[in-house]
Amino acid sequence: MIGRMLGAGLLAGLVAVSGLAAGAAGAAELRPDQARFREIYKELVETNTTLSVGSCTQAAAKMGARLKAAGFADDQLTYYAVPEHPKDGGLVAVLPGSSRTAKAMLLLGHLDVVEARRADWTRDPFVLIEENGYFYGRGTADMKVIDATWVDMLIRFKEARYVPKRTIKLALTCGEETLAAFNGAEWLAKNRRALIDAEFALNEGGGGRADAAGKLQTQGVQVTEKVVQQFRMETTNPGGHSSVPIADNAIYQLAQALLKVRDHEFPLTLNDTTRAFFARAGAGRSDPMGLAMTAIARDPGDRAAEARLNGDRTFHSMLRTTCVATLLDGGHAENALPQRAGANINCRMFPGSTMEATKAELEAAIGDAGVRLTPLPPIRGKPAPAALDPKVMGPIEAVAAKHFPGVPVIPTMSTGASDAIYLTPVGIATYGVPGFWSGPEGSGAHGLNEHMSVASVYAGRDYLTDLVKALADGG
Repeated sequence: MIGRMLGAGLLAGLVAVSGLAAGAAGAAELRPDQARFREIYKELVETNTTLSVGSCTQAAAKMGARLKAAGFADDQLTYYAVPEHPKDGGLVAVLPGSSRTAKAMLLLGHLDVVEARRADWTRDPFVLIEENGYFYGRGTADMKVIDATWVDMLIRFKEARYVPKRTIKLALTCGEETLAAFNGAEWLAKNRRALIDAEFALNEGGGGRADAAGKLQTQGVQVTEKVVQQFRMETTNPGGHSSVPIADNAIYQLAQALLKVRDHEFPLTLNDTTRAFFARAGAGRSDPMGLAMTAIARDPGDRAAEARLNGDRTFHSMLRTTCVATLLDGGHAENALPQRAGANINCRMFPGSTMEATKAELEAAIGDAGVRLTPLPPIRGKPAPAALDPKVMGPIEAVAAKHFPGVPVIPTMSTGASDAIYLTPVGIATYGVPGFWSGPEGSGAHGLNEHMSVASVYAGRDYLTDLVKALADGG
């Protein structure tokens, strides 16, 4: 989920402040360390980890074998799986630090990928193909490029006999891409909390944007994300014969309620992350939208600024809780009045919101006691967003200034969700790292012909290596 739900146009229009171009690297012959990284990347992409036919357990075993060959001891490698989901296993690796007081840091990466049909793709989705300055394949962006970076990094650290101040932990998990699947991050948080205990975690969700010419414009660090909550909306009715219809109809009643959901606007809300996002991203624009962004950061009550920002679907979602109908069903026979009609309401709650408050606001907006709204599992608590902690944000920005001079690093809140949703509630602040980037067209993550710029892959790997060392030694 690199940059998931940020949208290709989210940071479009920001002034290009760097001469770094997305196609400027990658043509030179690979260094030996880059060549080995590429082998790991290739092995991960070419190990099918889809829910339908793939195996995260197999991918984790391959990565564990590489770590063991580099010198990790058996007691530093923990494989896990549950009997009900033998293919959804994962791995936790630990590189011990020298300090007895500095808390560990966690590198998080999900191994599973979204389904991909060969017939739909231009190239085989499960073969890493390098072509015209891009790597193609399922997972090249989301998120096997980060998985490969974490594994390659620990191998190099071990071989160099590097001892960080903080202990560095790596958790490779499964189940992030499918809501109903066994989720390794959730299982570890609930069952092996001590194994992954850390002061903070680095995860997917950040990333940069290049313009159409390939010039890198921004780097983003995901500091928080919205919380997913599903509701079942349902109406019931005695029904009857369709030859004698009446207005009292379960489908009509549901339709009216759905229109109320469509038209309801949750109140505008800002937190430290979104306020910083709108202030910094807006400062890089001179158009009316940029002025509205900086205005809303200064004054959340500025209705004119809010109205303009609401014209951008991503900005609109970043400013509030949103709920939308995503599934619909109803009736039992073509010649009968419906006895039941239902819909799924998908809510993305602003951090700090609760299921109960969201449900109550929807019910008030619908205003019909005959419409039943039932929260669907999983029902999550009220997670607090990660803080803009200078201990983490400082090194992120300082290392970025060396690798991407002149490119602003902007805190972001994802309108989607990642495995951070399982770590933040148990006290592990989780940050989506910058480093890699995509162009205005996006990366094709979750879609067809997923790809990642070759230049981005190697530059992002180098950035993250230096970032992890800076965070690990900062204590």
